[in-house]
Amino acid sequence: MILLIACAAFIATALGGLFAIRFKDKLHLILGFSAGALIAVAFFDLIPEAIALGESFSSASNIMLVVGLGFVIYMLLDRCFFVQCHEEGHEHPEHRGSFGAGSLSVHSFLDGIAVGVAFQVSSTVGVIVATAVLVHDFSDGINTVSMILRHGGNRRQAIKWLLVDALAPVLGVLSTFLFTIPESFIGPVLALFGGFFMYIGASDLLPESHHNHPTRWTTFSTILGMATIAIAIHFAGA
Repeated sequence: MILLIACAAFIATALGGLFAIRFKDKLHLILGFSAGALIAVAFFDLIPEAIALGESFSSASNIMLVVGLGFVIYMLLDRCFFVQCHEEGHEHPEHRGSFGAGSLSVHSFLDGIAVGVAFQVSSTVGVIVATAVLVHDFSDGINTVSMILRHGGNRRQAIKWLLVDALAPVLGVLSTFLFTIPESFIGPVLALFGGFFMYIGASDLLPESHHNHPTRWTTFSTILGMATIAIAIHFAGA
């Protein structure tokens, strides 16, 4: 099953990039939905699951500290690497696009690892996390293509980077066949990814979805994304 999800991640990323090329004016709605989905997975699944799994080894407050640490780690990675591609003083805009697309590919690789680790917990947790990651991969494909085209790249360069980004989550998933997370570490690892997802959703996708677009429909899309994941989690746990 996990191999099928890896293939689905590739397809979702590729479709997102092709969507970005074809429907530029609707991207804000997709990004809004993606933001809501990722935030919902963090709040309604990863963090509660991390607390439940970690209660035998650590307190809930310590697990929440790990969530905060995950948020900060991803923020530092984002600010130190990804934001550099937006610096006004850079001489070559196309290099900024490639740097940004490369950063998104690293994000996608981490998404793949999140799916593999979640399946080490249980199939239910794995499916829920995979659902959120597939939604995020779609938006990653969108962002990768947009990053290249926005900084002067051509269609061929956009498709090249889209292929790299589409392969990244597949490699991330496959890498988890090489290691197993000890039981005492599973809770903190899920908490760490919960912090990652909160940052990506709240600090990356959500602001981008509202940028230069009316907030009414993007806000609705975000709420719809949260509701969709909440319902999926409810029925998966029923």
